[in-house]
Amino acid sequence: MASFNKIMLMGNLTRDPQLSYLPSQTAVVDFGLAVNRKYTGKDGEKKESVCFVDCRAFGKPAETINKYLSKGRPVFVEGRLDFDSWTGQDGTKRSKHRVTVENFQFLGSGQSSSSDQSGTSDYSNGPVSNESNDDIPF
Repeated sequence: MASFNKIMLMGNLTRDPQLSYLPSQTAVVDFGLAVNRKYTGKDGEKKESVCFVDCRAFGKPAETINKYLSKGRPVFVEGRLDFDSWTGQDGTKRSKHRVTVENFQFLGSGQSSSSDQSGTSDYSNGPVSNESNDDIPF
């Protein structure tokens, strides 16, 4: 049977990215994403719901996310859904789904501003950018 695991989300960071390094010195960044959904209920009333998603990126993308993103900033992420399970300190079994980021794109500034600040960074097997230097323009 064929399988396909792809997820695309656009939202705002719920907290500043948290950068750490594996024993192999590979960068890892964890961040939360809030994705809003606006809809009209059966009663005709406009409603909004929020889905909070944990995300993780590795390598150069992790360092770039840590350098340029902060709480409240909008971002588009593309990746795969992973399932983590572990035993908590109290001995209970815990689990959760997390998005492993494979590509991402910076969006607007996330704050009310008259200037449009947007940058683009797509990552799959390495950086793909139209810029000639390593800095991401805003």
